[in-house]
Amino acid sequence: MMLRNTLIFLSESKAAKAVVTKTPLRRMSARFVPGEKVGDFLRAAGEANSIELSVTGNYLGEAEHDERTARDAVAAYLKILDGIIEQNLDGNISVKPTQVGLEIGKEFYKENLRELLDRAKEAEIFIRWDMESSDWTQATLDPFEDLWAEGYHNMGTVLQSYLRRTMDDAIRMNELGARVRLCKGAYAEPEKVAFQEKEEVDRNFVDVAKLLLTGGNYPALATHDDVIIDLLKTFISQEGIDPETFEFQMLHGVRRDLQQQLREEGFKVRVYIPFGESWYPYLMRRLAERPANMLFFAGSVIQESPLGFLWPKDKKGNQGKK
Repeated sequence: MMLRNTLIFLSESKAAKAVVTKTPLRRMSARFVPGEKVGDFLRAAGEANSIELSVTGNYLGEAEHDERTARDAVAAYLKILDGIIEQNLDGNISVKPTQVGLEIGKEFYKENLRELLDRAKEAEIFIRWDMESSDWTQATLDPFEDLWAEGYHNMGTVLQSYLRRTMDDAIRMNELGARVRLCKGAYAEPEKVAFQEKEEVDRNFVDVAKLLLTGGNYPALATHDDVIIDLLKTFISQEGIDPETFEFQMLHGVRRDLQQQLREEGFKVRVYIPFGESWYPYLMRRLAERPANMLFFAGSVIQESPLGFLWPKDKKGNQGKK
């Protein structure tokens, strides 16, 4: 937990970013963030589709305080939608609420979402509302319900299993018939609103996932945790749940072996592909969410240094882990 909180702190540190962006970590981040332009996302999306993985595109950024920059983010998402349509990709988009104006004002935010939802609806594309820190949970769900009542049903939201309120929110989303992506959560939160121990977060993930699988609308189970995935696969088999009625989701560049394994087993898998200049806080939060990813970065740093010969090789002579 200490390591996780430290990484989250670093994700918000301008000084740490200034140091990290001058190291090989900037180049290595391409494994997780394919680039800074829409074209970089579209290229990565095409590669994922070629191996039967669906994709979600996310333009990195959050907490816009200016209407102009919030509209710039909306314009970037419209370009992603156009690219998905033009290239006939199996993909959709995921939008951070504060990035497109939630902090500026609820009506301004809903106006921006309507523009995206209308464009997406024309091409039968789905839009996911990302979930940010607990300060924004209710503020995100309220306008979601407003737009749902207006008839915008080509959208879904994200719930985080580390929040104590999530089971109740999942029940509500099931009542609406709204699609939910369930993840663990990657923000530092106080004990009164969030579980602090991994075991509690994991247990809640499994419990909420079972609720969504049995009573939800095409839930997305976003985890790289082998133990959780195995538990859910057993539950899915026991309950006779059709693999076409849900999907697993994973981050671009993380557990590519597991992504392919699940596809080979007949499950639907979608990868979350972020892009943009705000790659640093995203990367730090991903490390906080899965500290084991630090091994990959450590190995890559060593391999690109004069000490590369020290990194252990596998039986085929390849260095490090792929």
